[in-house]
Amino acid sequence: MEKTIGFVGLGNMGAPMVMSLLKAGYRVKVYNRTPEKAETVIAAGADRVEHLADVAVPGGIVITMVSNDQALEEVTIGEKGFGHKLEEGSIHLSMSTVSPETSRKLAAFHGKHNSHYVASPVFGRPDAAAAQKLFILSSGSSKAKERTKPVQEAMGQRVFDLGEDPGNANVIKLGGNFMIMAAMEAMAESFNLAEKNGIDRQVAAEVYASTLFNCTVYNGYGSMIANRRFEPAGFQLELGLKDCNLVLEEANAKQTPMPFASILHDTLLASVAKGRGKQDWSALTRIASENAGLE
Repeated sequence: MEKTIGFVGLGNMGAPMVMSLLKAGYRVKVYNRTPEKAETVIAAGADRVEHLADVAVPGGIVITMVSNDQALEEVTIGEKGFGHKLEEGSIHLSMSTVSPETSRKLAAFHGKHNSHYVASPVFGRPDAAAAQKLFILSSGSSKAKERTKPVQEAMGQRVFDLGEDPGNANVIKLGGNFMIMAAMEAMAESFNLAEKNGIDRQVAAEVYASTLFNCTVYNGYGSMIANRRFEPAGFQLELGLKDCNLVLEEANAKQTPMPFASILHDTLLASVAKGRGKQDWSALTRIASENAGLE
């Protein structure tokens, strides 16, 4: 068992993931650009490091959970990045939602420095992270994945092995996020149709989530959309726009038409333009309500 883990990024997802690692018996060295966000995990037993590079554990594992590709590259291969300090055999377990190409770029960097990179984005909101119920994707070298699996299992309920290409996990993650956005838009339009016919939209949500669509996305987001409850944000809408951009970039690169992704992109962009970027990404459905004259 890896005894000490480095962890970078203590936002809505990172902090509960650190708590899960602590509960599993790991010692965790944490770094966050905003030190105040580390207070909760420090109180629970994590060790704060003052300098980013100090999260590197000799021959060990460093986990990153940051907001975007730029942040991931900065903390890894930037001037003060921890990637320069990783020793031979160390593993970077990247759990952020980033582009497949960013994962491949970082994997190449680590390969040149005799360390390893495992892409490992997750499905699940902060409450799932707190309950150790995340679904965790994993792609990279087999030996590195074998070492990281117990750490991943400490944070989630299932780990999906997606092969050796480090970009594979990110492809599946982006596809999944696109499907969530599509489902949210479909729910909004159906609930609006019910409401315009005098039917309680909460009742409509319950019917759909209890019958044809009895699944995590419809049960979780259905209630939020039906009740127009978009704060506090579990996942900010501006990050949803970032992910939709990544989906379209990958679609363009692979010549894969995704017309509905383009529609969702414009809906997300309009939402951010209206000042809703900090609301939950389910607030993208407010555009449909406005178009129906319901908001």
